[in-house]
Formats: sequence, C-alpha cells, structure tokens
Amino acid sequence: MFNTLSDRLSESFKSLRGKGKLSEADIDATAREIRLALLEADVALPVVKDFVAAVKERARGAEVSGALNPAQQVIKIVNEELVGILGGETRRLRFAKNPPTVIMLAGLQGAGKTTLAAKLALWLKGQNMSPMLVACDLQRPNAVQQLQVNGERAGVTVFAPEAGNAGGVDHGGDPIAVARAGVEEARRTLHDVVIIDTAGRLGIDEELMRQAAGIRDAVNPDEVLFVVDAMIGQDAVNTAQAFLDGVGYDGVVLTKLDGDARGGAALSIAKMTGRPVMFASNGEKLTDFDLFHPDRMASRILDMGDLLTLIEQAEKTFDADQAAQAAAKLQSGDFTLDDFLDQMMQVRKMGSLTKMLGMLPGMGQFREQLENFDEREIDRIQAIIQSMTPLERANPKMIDGSRRSRIAKGAGRTVADVNQLVDRFFEARKMMEQMARGGGMPGMPGSPGMALGKRAKARQAPQSKKGKGKRVSGNPAKRAQAEAETPAAPAANPFGLPTGPESPFDPSDLPDLSKYLK
Repeated sequence: MFNTLSDRLSESFKSLRGKGKLSEADIDATAREIRLALLEADVALPVVKDFVAAVKERARGAEVSGALNPAQQVIKIVNEELVGILGGETRRLRFAKNPPTVIMLAGLQGAGKTTLAAKLALWLKGQNMSPMLVACDLQRPNAVQQLQVNGERAGVTVFAPEAGNAGGVDHGGDPIAVARAGVEEARRTLHDVVIIDTAGRLGIDEELMRQAAGIRDAVNPDEVLFVVDAMIGQDAVNTAQAFLDGVGYDGVVLTKLDGDARGGAALSIAKMTGRPVMFASNGEKLTDFDLFHPDRMASRILDMGDLLTLIEQAEKTFDADQAAQAAAKLQSGDFTLDDFLDQMMQVRKMGSLTKMLGMLPGMGQFREQLENFDEREIDRIQAIIQSMTPLERANPKMIDGSRRSRIAKGAGRTVADVNQLVDRFFEARKMMEQMARGGGMPGMPGSPGMALGKRAKARQAPQSKKGKGKRVSGNPAKRAQAEAETPAAPAANPFGLPTGPESPFDPSDLPDLSKYLK
C-alpha cells in the first residue's frame, strides 16, 4: 500500500547523501518533495502541512547542523515525525477487571467487520483467552452465516440466536437484544471476551448511528473499535469523524492494508481524530492480523524493514523442539532432505514469502522481483522430495542419472529441476553446518570462514618477496632519515627465541639434559 510513498521519500533523500552540511535550499527542496509525496499518497492536507512544518523546523535546528551526517539526521527526523502522525505508541486492548471484556466493532458496510471479528477472536485465542463472537448484524444478507463460518474456522464460539437476513429472506430480530443476551451468555459460559459484530451501511445515516449507539448503551463495552477500509482514501477521515461524533470509539482498526491504494487513510486518521490505530489487517487469511506498531510501520515506509515483526512471526511458527533437533543434526552432519523439507514447511507456516522478504531492510529496490516471485516454489520442492525413496532422501549423493529421471517423472518436473534442487540442498547444508558450528555466514565480511578476495589474501600472505615489506617514503631525504632511525632487525630464530647481543638468552643456562639421551 505504501509503495508509492516509500519510493518518493527514498528519491527525496538521495540528493542529501554525501553532503557534510545542509543549506537552506537543500532543506526547502527536501521538504517540497516530502510534501508532494504525502499529497500523492492521499494524506489529509492539514496532516501534510503540520508534518512538513515540523520536519523543516527540526532540520534547521542544532540536531542537524551539529550532526556528523546531516542527511541521516534528516531521515531520522522524518521517521520520528511519521511515528508521531501514526499514533506514537502501540495501543493495546484494555481488559475488564471482571470478565467478560466486551469489544464492539463499528463501521460502514464493506469495511470487513465480520471477517475482522473472527481475526480478532483468533488473535485473542492465541493470547490464551476464550473469546465469543456475537452476531448483531441482522440486516446484511447472510452476515450471520458468514460470522458462523468464520468462527468455526477460527475455532471460537459464535452466539447467533437470530438468523437475520438469510437466503434473501429478512427474518427480523432486535440487534440490541441479541447484544445484551450475548454478554449474559458469555458470562454464564465463562468466556472472558465478547466481540460484537454490528451492522453497517453504505453511507452514514441516522438509522445506522441510532442502532450502533443503542448497542453501545445496552452492553457498555470496554472497547469500541472503528473498522475502516484503508483503501477508501480521504473519505476514511470523514467517515471516522462522523462515527466519532455519532457513536464514539476508543481505537481504529485498518483493514485491507495489502491493497494497492495509496494509504493516506492510515497516515491521517490517528492525527485527525485523536484516536490511535490499534490493529491492522493485511490479508485475507484469518492469521493476517496483528497489533499496529507505529514505529514499525514508519520503518516500512522508509524502507528500513520490520525485523521485529519478522522475528515475532518466526517465534510463533517455529517449533523449539524441531529447531533443536535440526541444529543437532546439522552439527552431526546428519541433515537430510526430509529435514530440509520440514524447514521449508515451517517457513511456509509464517505466511507469504513475498511479505516476509519485504520486511527486510532495503528490499524496496527489489520490489519488482518480489512482486514476480512465485509462491508455489515450495510446492514444487515438496513434490520433488516426496518423489524420492526414503533412502534417497537420507543420502542424496546416491541419486544418479537414472534416479533423477525417475524422480522428475514422479514429480511432474524436469531433470534440470531435480538437479537444481539437489545442488541447492548441498549448498544450503554446507552453509547451515558452518553456521551451526559457529563459523559465521560464508562469504560475509567479518565472519570466520569467509571467502577471501585477492586483496584480502595478499594482506594475509607472508611478505617474503622483495619490495613487499614495510612501506617507505617516496622522498629520498625522509627515507634516509627513517632508515637511520630504524634499528636493524635481529636474525630470525627458528624457535622464536630472542637473539642478538642484547638477548637475555644464554645457552649455558640450560640444564644438563645428557642423562635423558642415554
């Protein structure tokens, strides 16, 4: 969503690099580029004005003029100001002292409230809680049935005493009574969180506000979350303000952050309404949902990556026991193709590889390659490995030409694909074994076992050839003076002992060893 904004900001910073001091013209030009980038991203005009003014004021201050690298200092200022307009700090849910905690969802029709209710329930379930969904959207066709299906997929209880508008027939029902009964049912069945899915409209109207306010007054929710489609642009701010005035809410949930819109809503709502963005949904799967971290989102926009989110996803997905077993096999040299496939399956559980790679710093310059990345590559690897016999997977070196042909036919791939997989496996195993033994990443500067280039090898090689010793000055007078001041090097001793007239070593000091030679 923020690709265009990220590219424009990166371009605006290029002109600053390499400058030891920033002039007034440099600051004005950069501020103008930032303003254009934000306006093109559909950020609200008042937010843009405040943002650019703050950046210019701080860029002219002492923190930039006295910095060793003014360009990096300006990027740091932009990052901090982005965090500020995104809400500043991560806002977490407030839970009731006496369960159940009641969370009410509000928003327009089409914002994704029903799906998001199931995502939030699954997320809370992962926090060792017992959520229950309450179906109060009795107007949209099949909304109750959709919540029941999503609740079943998430493995949570759904309270739906009314069928609502099902199969094109409006069965009626009172959403306020359903909400009140749902809270009582959760209290009776010892569910500690209640998530109320309410009805929406295609636009703001009096009936929508009256019904939402009625549910709010009936259940007295601990949190009211406004769900907004991040792709609707400037209108998101107007809708958010209308709901704030008519119903009131404590936080915002952004949906469809994986879309191709310009993302101005995400950068405007928190600043314009004074309500923090609490959660973000960035995909269709129920697991594509998490807390909204302003600092991490700002880092993504500036192409600095989001390693903390990547690490958290890995910690949730990878099994500690399996990881320990894999490490032990690497150290013992018993890592097989079965283990390799297990690791690939663990990576797949983390979600889209494209999204994960996009969280790495500097990946903005490889965006085109990431967009063309084929997510089905793991399926092809799995098909090839599972077409092998257990003996072949345990000992890939035995896979000769005829075996590779048979494996390729069984997997529906070519022999070249099998060859490529086997070669990649051996390379990956070699690299992982070296890392498991503490050898560092092969080929990385500063790591043990790195591949040395010609210059590095020349620096490490003994200086035995003439002219390869200590550097001398090109000035004859200075060279003569240096030679006169430098004492002559003593003759080398094969045992590393000091020699010469000033040496403290005297052979006569050695004890009599003749008795050991008889």
